[in-house]
Amino acid sequence: MASEKAKELAAKQKAEVKAAKLAKKTSTNPKDWGWFKQVTETYKMTVEADPQAQWILLGAGVGVAVLVSLVGIFLPPWWMWLITGILAGLVTALYVLLNRAKKSTYKRYAGKPGSAEVAFTMLDKKKYEYTAGITATKQLDIVHRVVGPSGIVLVGEGSPARLRAVIGSEAKKHEQVAYGVPVSTVLMGDGEGQVPLDKLADHLKKMPKSIKPVQLTEVKQRLRALDAVRPRVPMPKGPMPSPKGLNRAMRGR
Repeated sequence: MASEKAKELAAKQKAEVKAAKLAKKTSTNPKDWGWFKQVTETYKMTVEADPQAQWILLGAGVGVAVLVSLVGIFLPPWWMWLITGILAGLVTALYVLLNRAKKSTYKRYAGKPGSAEVAFTMLDKKKYEYTAGITATKQLDIVHRVVGPSGIVLVGEGSPARLRAVIGSEAKKHEQVAYGVPVSTVLMGDGEGQVPLDKLADHLKKMPKSIKPVQLTEVKQRLRALDAVRPRVPMPKGPMPSPKGLNRAMRGR
């Protein structure tokens, strides 16, 4: 009897694992994809938005591969340089694809409500944590929050005239629970004094580091309490591509 139950349990577990693998394989969520599918889908999306990208990738990859392989003529063994050239060409092509993918993604979402989240996905998740849409106006001027080494950063997107009052009010609320942790504000846009979408991630990374990881943990807990008493802002639905697969391929899995 025990043996039959063990067999049934084993069969059930096997079926669950198989179903989980199938669900992940057919998933449309980029987070469920392996690095190879991430790269493939990123390539398709990039070429769709930027048809010239395929020729630039081919030229960069083949050019580097040929250049490195030619070294084998002067520094034998030639086969070692041939392998090195091919690998160097692949790495170069992936690097170029990563940059073209970022540009095409920014171009695709520029001007759409909630587009700042595209830039947030480019940040290191181990160092930064973001909350999209902590508050918004009826005209969809949105304020987001990023918590990282530079403290609390409130990022506003929309009309600067309407945002200044909203983001100023949010800054005061956050200062009340921050207890010494710096609260900064950034307006995203193409106007004077604003940070463009494609420069936002780099801007956040370059901000002065002012707090320690221990402080980050404490302030996140206080921010959760602040968020618990406010209604959630409905953010526009849609996939936010991430260079996760490309980054993994670049550094080796």
